[in-house]
Amino acid sequence: MTDAAAPRPDETYSYLGPAGTFTEAALKQVPEAAGKHWRSVNNVGEALADVVEGRSTAAMIAIENSVDGGVSATQDALATVPGLRIVGEYLVPVNFVLVARPGTRLDEVRVVNAHPVAYAQSRAWLERQLPDHAHLPATSNVQAAASLFENGLADAAVAPPGIVDHLDVDVLAEGIGDNPKAMTRFVLVSRSRRIPGRTGADKTSLIVELPDDEPGSLLAMLEQFSTRGVNMSLLQSRPIGDEMGRYRFVVDLEGHVEDERVADALLGLRRFSPKVIFLGSYPRADRREAQYHSKYEDDIFIEARDWLRGILSGEPGED
Repeated sequence: MTDAAAPRPDETYSYLGPAGTFTEAALKQVPEAAGKHWRSVNNVGEALADVVEGRSTAAMIAIENSVDGGVSATQDALATVPGLRIVGEYLVPVNFVLVARPGTRLDEVRVVNAHPVAYAQSRAWLERQLPDHAHLPATSNVQAAASLFENGLADAAVAPPGIVDHLDVDVLAEGIGDNPKAMTRFVLVSRSRRIPGRTGADKTSLIVELPDDEPGSLLAMLEQFSTRGVNMSLLQSRPIGDEMGRYRFVVDLEGHVEDERVADALLGLRRFSPKVIFLGSYPRADRREAQYHSKYEDDIFIEARDWLRGILSGEPGED
């Protein structure tokens, strides 16, 4: 996993670095990445550019947090960068420690360096313990701690618990996250058009644009799923940006595109929406199987199509 001379793109994985980030922890869950070259990058855009431009075979990026919701930078990038597919998802428990240069006391901390997401998830603790502190944003959780030795602008940093394995810092406080059950969902993104086979515990991700200025268009979109028994695990709006009032929706469905109910919903959605981006079908990280009524079993959809085909072909049978 260390840098090597001219690593092959098909053996390279990009992730938000440096070493020790939660993104790296997610990449450690990918069996195919073990022993390969891991390329540390500074942001989501750089990670996806590595994939699109052929420097990496895949990139691990954060897409959703159980506390803060969807990661807008990731969602917007997936909506605008063509040719990408999600091929897997991974969950990483998230908690933080407050660290400082050796010898620093908690009562000496005035400025805290932290990634904006980490800061939001530990803000209540910081405001209780350090009511007069100022926040200095960092590009990553590990960089927040590393900056303590680079510029001296901050007195302490919010960082992952494993930071002590990478930097000589003192831990001033542990477990400072406001929600001990916080979890971040990561996705592995590649250019592969191969869709992982369905397992029964799958998820399908889409980005959908609504028709312009049509009353009830959001309801019409939702009905494509509800009338086919397809549950959504995520629905989040993002501005398209070309004018006020125009939105696209990031949608996660429970099920696989090979499931008849999901495929039928996508066909209905494609007829309705001016733009549907299929981001992929892949196994759920929690391995929880989709629950749905028996009237939405695959055989029901197949039988209905066979019935219509018989009518169109003039086959004898019951009407």
